Amino acid sequence: MPNGKTIISCAVTGNLVRPEQHPGLPVTPEQIARAAIDAGRAGAAIAHIHVREPDSGRPSMRLDLFREVVERIRDSGSDILINLTTGEGGRFAPSDDDPRVAGPGTTLLHPLRRTEHVVALKPDLCSLDFNTMNSGPHVVINTPANIRKMAAAIIEAGVKPELEVFDSGDIHMAGDMIAEGLLPGRPFFQIVTGVRYGCAATPETIAYMKSILPAGAAWSAFGIGREEFPVLAIAKCLGGHVRVGMEDNIYIRRGELVRDNAQLVEKAVALLDMLGAEPASPAEARAILGL
Repeated sequence: MPNGKTIISCAVTGNLVRPEQHPGLPVTPEQIARAAIDAGRAGAAIAHIHVREPDSGRPSMRLDLFREVVERIRDSGSDILINLTTGEGGRFAPSDDDPRVAGPGTTLLHPLRRTEHVVALKPDLCSLDFNTMNSGPHVVINTPANIRKMAAAIIEAGVKPELEVFDSGDIHMAGDMIAEGLLPGRPFFQIVTGVRYGCAATPETIAYMKSILPAGAAWSAFGIGREEFPVLAIAKCLGGHVRVGMEDNIYIRRGELVRDNAQLVEKAVALLDMLGAEPASPAEARAILGL
């Protein structure tokens, strides 16, 4: 990476952590936008954003909520890059009586519904999940046909997809789509580790995942829970970029809840400094990713 600059992404709220697990979890559009702005001030170049129903804190895909978050960030004068999720809408929970029928917990949506907010708001980046895998008691389903539909909509909107990969087959599928010309430009992969039944958060696994990336790809990796900061160090030492945030981890150290997303970014900056790296600014991240 030029001049040792490392992109820090901050995933500020996600969809699985519950408000009762952390009283400071960003829930409302104002809170989510403020978390992204503060993360940028602390050293993050990218804010990865989900939205939630303000009254319940449950995951949401409402366009009006995404719009309010994006407008608040843009109006603030922050130059942090905005990365909107498209991950919601891929979960299937088979009913007990008939596994062909969706049961409680199913969130499956049409692929163009999952990209509606990206097309409307045109963020700098958006996630594009390649995984079909077991996830807790449910299954996450992202078929090749649906990924292609989502990718086409994202590219048509002029947005760069962050290719989220959870296992080696996801990288092979992404490689096929790159070879087809469906994903133009320098690809940006996000290697997800520590999710049960996905990639293990180990140096060996991350090194292997890196080894099969397309030549010239930019990449980042992150770990869930207590693996967040060990994976940060592994990714940096292997030449990758990094991610932290309350979507992935709500503790600053064992048994101590983090103050907020900015504190996680501050620790990431300190660890990178110990490893001889500096956080990339949003402008530098744009150059690295070819935005």
